[in-house]
Amino acid sequence: MATLRGVRRGGFALLVLVACAAAGLGAALLAATPSAIANTGQETGTTTGTTTTAPPVTTTAPTTTTQPQPPPPRPATIPAGVTIAGQVLVGGLSPADATIAVREFFARPLLVRAGKSTLRVTPKQLGAAAFVGDAVKRARSTRPGGNVPLAVRAPRGPAERYLARLAKRFDRTAVDSRLLLRNAKPYITPDRTGRRTRQMLAVSALLRSVKTHARGPVVVGFDTLKPAVTRKSVGDVIVIRRGANKLNLYKGTKLRRTFGVATGQAQYPTPLGRFEIVVKWRNPWWYPPSSEWAKDAKPIPPGPGNPLGTRWMGISSPAVGIHGTPDAASIGYSASHGCIRMLIPQVEWLFEQVDIGTPVFIVR
Repeated sequence: MATLRGVRRGGFALLVLVACAAAGLGAALLAATPSAIANTGQETGTTTGTTTTAPPVTTTAPTTTTQPQPPPPRPATIPAGVTIAGQVLVGGLSPADATIAVREFFARPLLVRAGKSTLRVTPKQLGAAAFVGDAVKRARSTRPGGNVPLAVRAPRGPAERYLARLAKRFDRTAVDSRLLLRNAKPYITPDRTGRRTRQMLAVSALLRSVKTHARGPVVVGFDTLKPAVTRKSVGDVIVIRRGANKLNLYKGTKLRRTFGVATGQAQYPTPLGRFEIVVKWRNPWWYPPSSEWAKDAKPIPPGPGNPLGTRWMGISSPAVGIHGTPDAASIGYSASHGCIRMLIPQVEWLFEQVDIGTPVFIVR
């Protein structure tokens, strides 16, 4: 029995070895190349007693190697000889450097000359901006030696406000001469010519300079404002010295002639102050004033007995004027009812010299 079991065990082991050999042979045939199969085709049907075991296949994982990074490419440069705005050479520059150069070029201040003053104003203060990026982009694709325009946006509003501020500084109002009295004599204050900035013309000139990339100087013009009254334009002036009963006629500040006159009585004084001639009559009628002393008087027509003589020059004080008188003996005294009396030949001469509007000063 023991022997039989041994035989059975040996036979079972042999079967296992044959199965393993067959399995190995099948795997080898699957892995073999067509040429190998052809070479071994004759041996397929032959069984050998020797079992061959294939060596184990070892698989090695791939190794990752870090390669050095290539240097970044150099930025493209603008073709040689290219300019922007006809003035900025950007050929050979990188776009970044070209952008800086064009911005610095555009930011240059403009010179503004107003009178004797020279001012500086930047395009930014005028509200102007240049399209630098667009110009540089075009320059990169321009042929060598070409030129690219630099477009500018420049609205009028900020430039107008700048000129308005400038006008406040440089405009000057015209000043008229004034006629005064000093020590009972005429004195005329100095006149002064004014000026007004030509703002609209200056605004257009500034914007034109910004858009064409010129930097001036832009000359600001002025309109001359002449005073209405100057020292030379002051004509005749009458000064009546009431206490001395004198009438002085001046041409400006220069004395032309002096006359003796009669002024008002103490109860009817000639008014003091500054007046002017408002009316001139030849051969006037005399009408009784609204006064107690003339309440029963009647109008008197022109003629030898007229108390106004042959000439009347009414002043801007009510019912008061310079006139002739048939009573020559009253000249040099305070004898009238407030008017200024003159000898008839003298008042006729004065009548021809002065005009309506002639200033009349009456002083003590």
